[in-house]
Amino acid sequence: MKIATWNVNSLKVRLPHTLDWLAVNQPDALCLQETKQEDSKFPLAELQQAGYQAVFSGQKTYNGVAIISKTVPEDVMYGLPNFPDEQRRVIAATLNGVRVVCVYVPNGQSIDSDKYQYKLAWLTALQNWLKDELVRYPKLVLLGDYNIAPEDRDVHDPQAWVGNVLVSEPERAAFRALEQLGLRDSFRLFEQPEKSYTWWDYRMMAFRRNMGLRIDHILVSEALVPNCTACSIDRSLRKLERPSDHVPVVADIV
Repeated sequence: MKIATWNVNSLKVRLPHTLDWLAVNQPDALCLQETKQEDSKFPLAELQQAGYQAVFSGQKTYNGVAIISKTVPEDVMYGLPNFPDEQRRVIAATLNGVRVVCVYVPNGQSIDSDKYQYKLAWLTALQNWLKDELVRYPKLVLLGDYNIAPEDRDVHDPQAWVGNVLVSEPERAAFRALEQLGLRDSFRLFEQPEKSYTWWDYRMMAFRRNMGLRIDHILVSEALVPNCTACSIDRSLRKLERPSDHVPVVADIV
């Protein structure tokens, strides 16, 4: 299984990029975040014409998640059952015996804001739910935009980010708590180039200067670790016209 995650930052805008990327890379599954589309406007017909099925949970202007797959998704779940929320941030499905969980973790805005407390509460709920989910589905992959850079090596300039969201200790502790459930960061299972990032601000020529963060992740359960043969970041989409500020992360699981 080739499985990928990508925050498209508007599927309406990035649909041509998405279709081209699917055609070239032929993943078995692609998890999207920030689709920013109501379900009635989701481009299901276009994806089906490209040979893919999809399940999705969206809203106008903000958030939105989707799982695009070559096989029909089974046992689909929308949202966190232990965290009632109008924001569309979670969708899960089973593909070929593997539980695929697509998440768009809240950004948090700033550490002194209510949105930061919401983010931490949301992450706690995710962790608590996954405890049981991993029992039900030992083969599980948690993909998405986590809005967390787990370590300083995932930040272009750690000192410049001190005191900001995405890098704060409580957020990083929440990431470690997910790992302590028995999930492994697939990117770090392999030797990787230094200064590998998945997001760059649109401003200050950040991509050209590689002023980025690694905040998009694919975590795999212990049962899948021996079968994970590669994980990489595809920077090519950031070079296109009107790109998302994120790029795909891709893992191969045999």
